[in-house]
Amino acid sequence: MLSPARPPLPMNDSLPFHIDLQRHTLDNGLRVVLHRDPRFPVVAVNLWYHVGSKNEAQGQTGFAHLFEHLLFQGSQHVDTNGHFRLVQQVGGLANGSTWYDRTNYHELMPSHHLDRALWLESDRMGFFLPSIHQEKLDTQREVVINERRQRVDNQPYGRAFERLNELLYPPGHPYRWPVIGYVEDIERATLDMVRQFFQTYYVPDNAVLTLAGDIEYDDALRRVERYFGEIPRGTRPIERPSPDPVVMAGEQRDVLEDDVKLPRIYMGFHAPPLGDDGWYTADLLAQALTSGRSSLLREDLIYRRRLAQDVTMFVLPTEETSTLGLIVTAKPGVSPDVLEAALDEHLANLAVEPLAEHHVEQGRNRIMNMLFDELQTLKDRANGLSRFTTFFDAPELLATQIDRYFELGAEDLRRFAEERLGVDQRAVVTVVPEAS
Repeated sequence: MLSPARPPLPMNDSLPFHIDLQRHTLDNGLRVVLHRDPRFPVVAVNLWYHVGSKNEAQGQTGFAHLFEHLLFQGSQHVDTNGHFRLVQQVGGLANGSTWYDRTNYHELMPSHHLDRALWLESDRMGFFLPSIHQEKLDTQREVVINERRQRVDNQPYGRAFERLNELLYPPGHPYRWPVIGYVEDIERATLDMVRQFFQTYYVPDNAVLTLAGDIEYDDALRRVERYFGEIPRGTRPIERPSPDPVVMAGEQRDVLEDDVKLPRIYMGFHAPPLGDDGWYTADLLAQALTSGRSSLLREDLIYRRRLAQDVTMFVLPTEETSTLGLIVTAKPGVSPDVLEAALDEHLANLAVEPLAEHHVEQGRNRIMNMLFDELQTLKDRANGLSRFTTFFDAPELLATQIDRYFELGAEDLRRFAEERLGVDQRAVVTVVPEAS
């Protein structure tokens, strides 16, 4: 028996979701986003500080990430291991992360323990400096250096993406250095640098606090004001790097030998910043080319010509400009030159002939699935609301950003490829097995 015909997929007018939310700004400048969803007795607490590795200076890299570690080592009223202990003893979860443009801290708590999470976050915002001392800094510096060794220096292909950014961005550009920093810079961190960094960036008027879950709006706002309202505004000027547009002086290339079995090619191009129409175009292009077995590059390079073991393309969600990356691993016996020639063929075709509509639709559907997934959990919803408030002062964009992808078609992708994916506009790092 045939199932009833399904209506076509709704377009722009009916796809965006409504997210019930309130916005407030405390007298000290802290922006607060409240989102009520009482279906489960939990609440996500998400605090974004508008500071990341971009705010570091050349020669002082890795400091924002080191600072994330330090803030989990206690504050004036919380002992060194107290933050995680106090969250976990009531069944909650806590973590943090650092990125080029932001640092965030988050807890997922039973809703009747909301006060505990707010107290912990407000204590380290308002009372972190009295707890910092040289031994704590030395300990966390070694933790971060070991993390770098494990994730980068001793990891197969670990240095490749770092090297790609070093080729894409000129000296002094805030996206040139890695978020985790360089060892020699991390070793130079001092207590005076810690104090100055905290007093500049870890202040209410440089932060967004989002509560999402089983809350009542008036009650939640009163609790936020109780814990955060008396923390003073920052007194130091906040530096917002605004680097000049990067102009590539022709193609930049490097070859790295590594303890790997298969060659891998890393290509990088410049794309517009997060929020720009061009960023959404780059994202849709990346998904159309490499997301799913039937995407154009995977179908051809992996399954038809059997040149590649894996292929992925992505655009980083960064604030000043962004990196469009393409990473392809060769199959055993395939030389990187042959693989790169096949990639060049595809990139050249993209600039002159629009993608087939079914590839564009597949990419759009993949993105729609990912955006819908982000809306499913309180933790991800809270993080998205903080993100769009931090960068655009518009938390509602979390529910409506899907519109941007439905405004794009194959010709937009072709034009983007023509303007931005030329050979003279890219950096290429080829990782090959060590000669030995």
